[in-house]
Parts: sequence; C-alpha cells; structure tokens
Amino acid sequence: MTIRQNKPDLYLSMPHPCSYLNGRQSTILFVDPQRLLSEGEYGLFVRQGFRRSGDLVYRPHCNGCQACVPVRVPVREFRPARGQRRIARRNADLEVAIGPPRLSLEHFDLYRRYQAGRHPESGMNDADPQKYLSFLASRQVRTEFVEFRARGELLAVAVLDVLPDGLSAVYTFYDPDQPARGLGVQAVLWEIAETARRGLDYLYLGYWIAESPKMSYKINYQPLEQLVGHQGARLVAMLG
Repeated sequence: MTIRQNKPDLYLSMPHPCSYLNGRQSTILFVDPQRLLSEGEYGLFVRQGFRRSGDLVYRPHCNGCQACVPVRVPVREFRPARGQRRIARRNADLEVAIGPPRLSLEHFDLYRRYQAGRHPESGMNDADPQKYLSFLASRQVRTEFVEFRARGELLAVAVLDVLPDGLSAVYTFYDPDQPARGLGVQAVLWEIAETARRGLDYLYLGYWIAESPKMSYKINYQPLEQLVGHQGARLVAMLG
C-alpha cells in the first residue's frame, strides 16, 4: 500500500516594496516554513519556479506583474559566446574545491567585501556570520559551497543546490577588486559545465527580470528556457 503525504501548505505574504523594480509592490507565495521538504519535493518546487532563501522556499506572486521569469539553461545545448570564452581563458588558472556548507570566516569576509563593493545599498551586508550562513544553507536540501582560488587566494564562492534533474545556482559572491576576471560569469560557466559533467540536464538560474540590471544578465546564457505558466511547469526556449 502506498502512503501519500499531504501536499505542503502555501501562504501569501503581505505586500512590500519590490527588491528589484523601484516603485512596485511585491507579494511572495511561500511554502509552510514548518514543513521540511524532501529532495524530490524541493526539486518539484524549483521546476515550478520557486527559489529558496535559507529554509524559506518562495516564488513571487505579484498582482498585475509577471516581471520575474524563472529560467534555466539546458546544459547540453549551451554554447558559450565569444566574450564568455575569453573570460574562461582568463580564469584558466583558477583552482576549484567543492565542500559542504560551513561557517568560514574567510568566506564571510569575502561575502562582506562583495556586498560592500557591489551592493552597498543592500541590507544583506550584516555583520552577523550566523545570519549569513542561515541565508545560504538549508536543512532540507543538499547544498554545496564551491571555492574558486588563484595561487591559494580565495576569489569567489558559488552556492549550489543539488536537484534530481540539475543544479540550482543559489548565490555567488566574489572579489569586487578584480573586475577584469569576470568572476560572476566564470562561476556560471563552471556551473553549466559541472551540471553536464554530473550527467544532469539543467542549471536553474532563478529569475530573469528584463528591467532589472541585477537580473537581466541571465539572458546572456543561451539557449535559455523560461517557465510558461506555473501549472504543469511547461518550458519553452527564450530567444536572446
């Protein structure tokens, strides 16, 4: 006899200022925070356009606005553009190490320098290292911290969730004083290659927002697939 678990309850937040588009209000649909999801359940939510922040699994659900478009890269079809190939060559000296989530003061120092250099207006540059770790790690999914180093110096950290059908790029932070390396681009290129190396199909990149400079860059990774309607999670190719 098969025992079916109840579906997780979903809740809707109160409206609040949008983090990406000035002058707009946002509401968030989120999974019951008391419910710990299985790996399969979490993977299904990601395929339906959800993301996570710590243990909170959520999706924008804004009245009259569909600017946040969930996207993913079908990694076997990806072909880097000329500029991306240049960045890959520029970073050929990087050494990569993968480990579990942990509180590293070296990571935390880089995270704070990244926030101060790249997002000085953000409230994410909190001096509490436990808040930093609780934002990136989760109790309900296998998460990996990926270090990128050159001659022993930590230059970037990418945070990935491992899903049944792919990897989900949770967050990346890097040395803001080395813009010539294009470390953000390099991290995504490595994630695409690593997803394929593991025999998985997709790198989930979160939300593409055409009007947001922080989020519009994702269109540069082609082909890119967008979620078309949350019911059934049907995806189609997005043209650049």
